[in-house]
Amino acid sequence: MNNLRGGGLMVLAMLGFAIEDMFIKLLADTMSVGAILIYLGLGGALVFGALSLRRGDPLLSRDLLHPMVLLRNGCEVLGTVGFVTAVALTPISSASAIIQAIPLFVTAGAALFLGENVGWRRWVAIAIGFCGVMLIIRPGLDAFQPASLFALQGAIFLAGRDLATRGVPRSVSSMQLSTYAFAVIVPTGLAVVLATDQTLSAPHGGAIAIVGLTVIVGVLAYYAIVAATRIGDVSFVAPFRYSRLVFALIVGTLVFGERPDAWVLTGSLIVVGSGLYTLLREARRGRASLRQPPLV
Repeated sequence: MNNLRGGGLMVLAMLGFAIEDMFIKLLADTMSVGAILIYLGLGGALVFGALSLRRGDPLLSRDLLHPMVLLRNGCEVLGTVGFVTAVALTPISSASAIIQAIPLFVTAGAALFLGENVGWRRWVAIAIGFCGVMLIIRPGLDAFQPASLFALQGAIFLAGRDLATRGVPRSVSSMQLSTYAFAVIVPTGLAVVLATDQTLSAPHGGAIAIVGLTVIVGVLAYYAIVAATRIGDVSFVAPFRYSRLVFALIVGTLVFGERPDAWVLTGSLIVVGSGLYTLLREARRGRASLRQPPLV
C-alpha cells in the first residue's frame, strides 16, 4: 500500500513539474529568460527559506561553504539555466524528453566520479539512451535546433547536482539545500540579463499570476516527490518519474499545438526504456547485495 501511495505521489509530482514547465513557457512570451530566473529564484528562496526557519534550520551556517554544497549549487545554476532556456526556446515535449536522460547521466557519473560498480549491461543501456537523445536533437540535420542543446546542458548538470547531493553533510537539511539552490538562481538570472542584453521588466497583468502559480506548483511538486521517496521503496517509485514525459506531451499538444515527429517520439521511447532498464538493474543489484552474507 505504501508503494502505491508513493507511486501516486510521484505521478502527482511529475504532473506538477510539467505544469510548472508550461507556466515557464507561457512567461517566455512576455519575459526574458533572465527575468524568469530572477523571479522564480526569489519566489522559491522566500518559500523554502520560510519553511527552513519554521523548522528551526538556520539559513546561514558554515555548511553553506562546504565544497559539495558549493558544487551542488553550481550544478543547479547551470542545469536550471539550461532547462529553462530550452523550455522557453524549444518545444516543451522535446525538452522534457531530453531531461529524462538524467538517471542515465547519474549512473554514468556515479561510476566515473564516485567509483560505483556499473556493469556492462548498464553501460550499454546508457549508450543506447544517449543515442535516443541524439535522435531527438538530430545534430547536423535540417531539423536540428541549436537551442535544444540547452536541454542537454540541463540534463547533464542536474545529474551533477544529484551526484553532488550525495556528498552534502547530513547536517544540511533538504529545506536549506532548496533555499540555497533557489537563492543562487537570482544573481544568475541577473548575470544572464546583463550578458545577453535582455530586458529586466517586472511582470504585469496575467504574468504576475503566472509567476505566483509557477512558484506554488513547483513547491507542491517538490513536496510530493520528497514524500514519494520517503513513503515508498525507491526502486518502485523511481520509474514513475517518466510520467513527466507523458504529461509534457499532453501539455505540448493541447496548450502549444506541438506535433512531435517520429524522431522525437522514437528517441523518447529509447531514453525512457534505457532509463527504466538502468533503474531495474540497479534495484536488482541492490536486492542481491542484501542477500549476500555480511563480511566478518
